[in-house]
Amino acid sequence: MVTSASPATDPVAPVPAAPIAPGGPFEHGGDPLSPNRNLAPLTARLDALGRLEVGGCLLSDLARTYGTPLYVLDEATLRTTCRAYREALAAHYPGEALALYASKANSSLAITALVASEGLGLDAVSAGELLTGLQGGMPAERIVFHGNNKSAEELQLAVDRGVTVILDNWNDITLLATLAAGRPAPVRVLVRFTPGIECHTHEYIRTGHLDSKFGFDPDQLEAVLRHLAACPWARVDGLHAHIGSQIFELEPHRDLAGVMAEALGLARSLGHPCGDLNVGGGLGIRYVGSDDPPSIQEWVRVVATAVAEACGQRQLALPRLLCEPGRSLVATAGMTLYTLGSRKEIPGLRTYISVDGGMSDNPRPITYQSLYTAALADRPLAEATEAVTVAGKHCESGDVLLHDVRLPLTSPGDVLAVFATGAYNAAMGSNYNRIPRPAAVLVHDGVADVVQRREQPEDLLRYDVLPHRLLPVS
Repeated sequence: MVTSASPATDPVAPVPAAPIAPGGPFEHGGDPLSPNRNLAPLTARLDALGRLEVGGCLLSDLARTYGTPLYVLDEATLRTTCRAYREALAAHYPGEALALYASKANSSLAITALVASEGLGLDAVSAGELLTGLQGGMPAERIVFHGNNKSAEELQLAVDRGVTVILDNWNDITLLATLAAGRPAPVRVLVRFTPGIECHTHEYIRTGHLDSKFGFDPDQLEAVLRHLAACPWARVDGLHAHIGSQIFELEPHRDLAGVMAEALGLARSLGHPCGDLNVGGGLGIRYVGSDDPPSIQEWVRVVATAVAEACGQRQLALPRLLCEPGRSLVATAGMTLYTLGSRKEIPGLRTYISVDGGMSDNPRPITYQSLYTAALADRPLAEATEAVTVAGKHCESGDVLLHDVRLPLTSPGDVLAVFATGAYNAAMGSNYNRIPRPAAVLVHDGVADVVQRREQPEDLLRYDVLPHRLLPVS
């Protein structure tokens, strides 16, 4: 997954700080306008001693200062990606448009504040994500609330704060009919349906095909829309569909535009204003050198053109185009630092090197068999002399982060940098084996700000309750 064939930089002979050269071990031609196509953050550089820095911060210094495992988020990369979506929508769609950050990828006050400052909106799928968005400064009118099993409490929060609700099923409608009764203004809703489009991605992250827990079946859509037309508590502002995640194909998005335009015409014919068309997200990123996702600009161009053409063919006024980038917005901006520990050599079979984290801070390899790229923070260009398996510290045989990765000869205490971990790592992390969650820092222009404090072992006991009858007998 990661190779390093370049000769080592002599640490005694300083060289000028320089960007990572195309063809290097963890960057094969950077795209400054579409970070999802890069392996490393945009600000990845080598210092005068050939050590890796991001956001003007030396990675090994960050590891020493804040401890490891450590999530590092590059502000410049994240802002560039936000602007790429915003500017591509403005360039390619002839109507109004808004990109909504799919906060399930990585939800925090800092990320919300940054995304909001770039003019994007946000989608949330729980009360926690919703509160994080609101307290992070995202205007309620730029938030949509998803979920296939929303509780009455979550829906009440969304309604009270003026957030648009994505109707996923009849239970949403039943609950909202009670919660919104008697309110002075109707609740803004979008109706989600499954478009029946399959993509070549992992089966767990395909959400557009008919056999999915998300959204109304397409053959139910007319009945749902007719029912809502008689509901004074609801204002159907649009439709939503989503076809999957980590997608490199463009044709399914063209197909989606036609399906959604047909549904848009139906909704408007039944009297719904339907000013929004939300096509979801799903654009993939580059995790390893062989990955070749479309650029943000190309993805937006295809989606925007297809929606405009599909509406034009049906003589429909253009809706506001919404999309929901998550992984492609934040993944490449993030990386994780680990400290290497034990080493186990099995002659003729495998060499394991272990890190001080693993499946609790990155469950994707054991869940999705996900691949990553990595390098030694202080020797990223050293000659790779062996293939090793990078294992986590958890009591689980499957806790492996990288299989058969080529690295220089390592020593305990070396810092390993794993790239493209900004999405679904912190968000899907756990306290397995009662291991505390890592800290996170936001780096920019040589400054690192803590945006998530490191948990301590005693924090994990905060919500435990020991019944009196189980207290130790003195």
